[in-house]
Amino acid sequence: MAEAGQVLRCTREDHSLERLRDDSIPTETSAEQKKVESSVGAIYTAVRTSRTVIQLRLERELHSHYLRKGLQQLSDSYECLDASRPWLCYWIVHSLTLLDEPIPESVASKEKLQEFLCSLKQPDGSFNMHIGGEVDVRSAYCAASVASLTNIMTPKLFDGTAEWIARCQIWEGGIGGVPGMEAHGGYTFCGLAALVILKRTHLLDLKSLLRWVAFRQMRFEGGFQGRCNKLVDGCYSFWQAGLMPLLHRTLYAEGDSALSHTNWMFNQHALQEYILLCCQCPSGGLLDKPGKSRDFYHTCYCLSGLSMAQHYGSGEILHETIIGVPENSLKPTHPVYNIGPDKVAHAIMHFMEKEIPDMAN
Repeated sequence: MAEAGQVLRCTREDHSLERLRDDSIPTETSAEQKKVESSVGAIYTAVRTSRTVIQLRLERELHSHYLRKGLQQLSDSYECLDASRPWLCYWIVHSLTLLDEPIPESVASKEKLQEFLCSLKQPDGSFNMHIGGEVDVRSAYCAASVASLTNIMTPKLFDGTAEWIARCQIWEGGIGGVPGMEAHGGYTFCGLAALVILKRTHLLDLKSLLRWVAFRQMRFEGGFQGRCNKLVDGCYSFWQAGLMPLLHRTLYAEGDSALSHTNWMFNQHALQEYILLCCQCPSGGLLDKPGKSRDFYHTCYCLSGLSMAQHYGSGEILHETIIGVPENSLKPTHPVYNIGPDKVAHAIMHFMEKEIPDMAN
C-alpha cells in the first residue's frame, strides 16, 4: 500500500512530455484534447507544486449522501432516463456497495426472467435490449450475466450467441456494438465478459484485443478513452480497465507465463490519480472529466474502476495497490459481473438449489 502522503507518481514529473503532439495539423479533435489536457494538467500541477502535503482522499461520506438521496428522489434532469430506472437502481446500489454501505436483499422470479430473455432472443444469436428495442452486444452480456447468476442458462437460450459476439470483433482488436461497428470500450467489455460466462473466449483474437485496450489509457491524463482519438472519460475507468483482469486470467489459463503476478496490465496508480484528483465532485458524486457534471452513471463506473485499480488477484489471494490515505480503499468488485464477489457467490449458491425452468413450457 502506498504511503498516505504520496501524491503523484515519480515517473510523470514532466507532464509536458506526454501531452498531445498534433504535428502542426490542428483538428477539432486535437483542439478538444488540448482543452482536456489543460484542465487536467492544471490540477496535477497545483498538487505537485503545492507547498503543503496534499493527501489523495476519496470523499466517501459525500458520495454516500449523494447516492442515498438519489434512491429517494431524482431531479427533473433525470426525466429523460425514465425508461432506465433499473439502470439507475444498479448504478446507485452498486456504488453504495463499493463504499461498504449496507444494502437490503432483493428477490427474482426465475421463470418470468427466463421467459423475458427468451422473448428478446433473435435467430442469429443476438438479443434485443427490450421488446422492440435495438440489438447490440450489451443485451447479450446482460442476458448471459443474469442467466448465469440465476441458474436459467440453457443451450437453446444462447444458441449462436457466442458466434454472433465474435463477429463483432473488428480489425482494431476491440469489439463493436454489432458486426462491422467501430470498436468501443463498453461494447468490448460486454462482449468479452459474455464470452467468459459462455466459456467461448477462444473465438476472439485476444492478443489483438489486449493491444487495442492497452493503448486506450491516456498517457497524460491517466484515465481511459472509449475509442481511438476520443477524450478521456471517467466511466471507462471500468469499461476499459475492467477488461484487463478478464484478459489476464484468460491468457494465463491458456499458458501465457509472461504475465505479471503483481499487477494488472495497465497503470493502476495513474488511473487512481485521475479519478481522485479529476473526477470527484466537491459536493459528492463523480464525473466524466473536469468541467462536467456529476451523475449516478459516472459515479458507479468511476468507483468501479477505482476498485479495479486498487485490487489485484481473486478469491482469498488479493493484493492491494492503494494511493492516498488508506481509507480510500473500496470493496472489491467482480471483474465479470461488476457486483460484489460475495454477492455473486450468494446468488449462484441460492439459485443452484432451484431447478432450471423448462423452456418448452
